[in-house]
Amino acid sequence: MEILLDKVTVNIGVGAGGEPLENAKELLKRLTGSKPVETLAKTRNPTFKTRKGDPIGTKVTLRGTSASEFLKKALDARDFKVAERSFDKGGTMSFGVKEYIEFPGAKYDPKIGMLGFDVCVTLKKPGVRISRRRIASRKLPAKQRVSKPEAITFMQKNYKLELEQ
Repeated sequence: MEILLDKVTVNIGVGAGGEPLENAKELLKRLTGSKPVETLAKTRNPTFKTRKGDPIGTKVTLRGTSASEFLKKALDARDFKVAERSFDKGGTMSFGVKEYIEFPGAKYDPKIGMLGFDVCVTLKKPGVRISRRRIASRKLPAKQRVSKPEAITFMQKNYKLELEQ
């Protein structure tokens, strides 16, 4: 059964609202061309002085051709090398880019400063809708789930990914 690229989620966590959050939003808008949304704190954390509902980051979800193009650029920033531990058992891959200037086509902006971002890649097989639909939803059978080895081979074949030790 063929594996497809479901979505690519790009995330920047700044830990607080205000100007750093606005700079992160502007950076995501430049890199992806899509409008970012704020992510909110789910719990109260006195150490970081955050309350439930405080804006602490921003993210963009890409699908289709824009997701594939962004993923190629993000992997280029990592020299197409990702650790094997970046893959989970459900076929999802996550990695980070330490500084946005490593991203192809991005130029340094002193107003934004130095920021990094995380990229989360979700893979799927056709027919995954049965678990997500509202009416008559079912548990996804094992053959419909993307396993870790399948995800690794898909990324190696389609995106020339290398595993680093």
